[in-house]
Amino acid sequence: MQPPNRQEIEFSQLSPSHFERIITLGNQVHGDNYLDAKGIESLYKKSFKDDINASYVSLIGDKLIGFRLTIAATKWTPDKWCTPEKWNIPEHQVCYFKCNTVDSAYRGEGVGSKLLQLSIQKASQQGALAGLAHIWLASPGNSAFQYFSKCGGELVKEHPEKWRAMSVHEGYCCPVCPDICECVAAEMLLKF
Repeated sequence: MQPPNRQEIEFSQLSPSHFERIITLGNQVHGDNYLDAKGIESLYKKSFKDDINASYVSLIGDKLIGFRLTIAATKWTPDKWCTPEKWNIPEHQVCYFKCNTVDSAYRGEGVGSKLLQLSIQKASQQGALAGLAHIWLASPGNSAFQYFSKCGGELVKEHPEKWRAMSVHEGYCCPVCPDICECVAAEMLLKF
């Protein structure tokens, strides 16, 4: 099946009506237990600052084909897999790009880039000057790192055990690793 042209793809801000479809697509692409109902509700609430929502979805009719989950600056706390002293931007002005996910049938159509652009616009309106992401270096062909670099993201530091903790403590099942996730995360900063 040939992917539809871009005029048929719609983009809208994340709402609770998208939660179930986001969980399904997220777990399909990133592995079982990547997202759940409690987690997506929390991420949705953290997407807002000053009544501005920085998270987006892409749809064709009722079919959800992609999403960008973005946590507003000041709504997240850097953890041990973050290196704020290397950002050169105050922590309270950095949003967090939780994930960008596109159905495999629609990759290469500009969906991910459009979702990122829309989130950046809203994050900027919220007061962010940059966004941080932990990029999955085990993505096929290292496409996630290449994509985020092409969008302007710069490598801050690699974190070999970022997703190991999720697989041990939260039941995350990596689509690449057979048991405990050993994938490396690249901490990347994208300045607006």
